[in-house]
Amino acid sequence: MKRVRLVRNILNRTYFLRIMLVFLAFMVFCSVFFWLYEPSIQTMHDGVWYVYTVVTTIGFGDVLVETLPSRVLSILLSIFSHFSLALITGLVLTFFNELNAMRHKDTLSAFIEKLKHLPELSKEELEEISEKVKMYEERRS
Repeated sequence: MKRVRLVRNILNRTYFLRIMLVFLAFMVFCSVFFWLYEPSIQTMHDGVWYVYTVVTTIGFGDVLVETLPSRVLSILLSIFSHFSLALITGLVLTFFNELNAMRHKDTLSAFIEKLKHLPELSKEELEEISEKVKMYEERRS
């Protein structure tokens, strides 16, 4: 449940869904634009196919644009797709970094809670804390 909340929090903070919606709308706009104004693209399907090849940077070369406005729009679409891919990569990294920080915080909180009740702990629990402190000291050096 924490992970789902974490993902939702990250998506809200970064406006990811809004950005992807704008990107999708721009892709649809480009598909229609290429279909209507590019002589080499005869069908809407060809427009969608061309947009797909530009966004994924595959560039099969079976559909090419010839007019200057179409070429400029293709460049903008390509740049937008690179930013979108970078955003996705950043979100994945942010998720794992924050998940790691949450785990560290939970572990530290549990350790501090044990320290608060030190006189009440059994000998085994005290030895466990001692071992953890030794491991921590070894990692620091």
